[in-house]
Amino acid sequence: MMFVATECTQTSFKDFTLIMPAISVGNVGQLAVDLIVSTLNMCRVGYIHTDCLIPMAGNNPYATFAENANDLSTNAEVYSSPELRLAVLQIRTPIIQTKSKKFCKLMVSWIKASGFSRTVLLSSSHAYQRDDQQLLGSPLRYLQTPSMQKVTGDRLKEMEWREMERREMEWREMETVSAFPGVTDPEQRLYIPGGGATKGLFTDSCAEDIPMAVVLIFCSEGDNIPDAFTLLNHLNTWLHLVDAPAQTQPKWRIPASWRLLFGSGIPPALF
Repeated sequence: MMFVATECTQTSFKDFTLIMPAISVGNVGQLAVDLIVSTLNMCRVGYIHTDCLIPMAGNNPYATFAENANDLSTNAEVYSSPELRLAVLQIRTPIIQTKSKKFCKLMVSWIKASGFSRTVLLSSSHAYQRDDQQLLGSPLRYLQTPSMQKVTGDRLKEMEWREMERREMEWREMETVSAFPGVTDPEQRLYIPGGGATKGLFTDSCAEDIPMAVVLIFCSEGDNIPDAFTLLNHLNTWLHLVDAPAQTQPKWRIPASWRLLFGSGIPPALF
């Protein structure tokens, strides 16, 4: 995997916050990242070249006028806002199934080499596979690596965020289940059904001592735009990406490409 810088001059990410999506159920993380890039009018500073993702090329999904509508976009691009010390990685295609472990290790290596101060992974998990305890309260959860715990302290708990709960895991507090439901299993495992590479990225970040937080939402496949807004509004209470008056929701700018999220409509000629 290689990061390739574009014409923008800013390519150093030392002490930046990185936000990236997991390719997970409903593509909620990717939709949330779209809203961040569009709202903050972030500059594309490079792209990730890797054989772990399905190849893709297309028009600029964040076009704001005719002149930049035809800019080429690829399957994994990096956007930056130097004034906010924020970088965003958008991943637009699935990970090739046989290369998931390789992708996780390459991503963690790039994150570490780039010097990000913290990484936030936006993810989702199948709502229908929640257990009884997970059905109660908010559908939002978070995980953080030991290194991230040192950075945030008790900030997220003070905000009354709900962490994946401890169940016989000695090295981390996280919500885990037995490998086989209904069967007592002394070895509890992190279980994020529909979460794609979330588990791999998180565990590799723990091993590499990388400050990473996973912010996820339980959801189902379908129109997941409301889930993306819910996840992003939740994240904004922590990172304050955009200002919002008290008791009001932030105003996010929907990118032009969302007009075609579900295709271009039914051709009138069919009728």
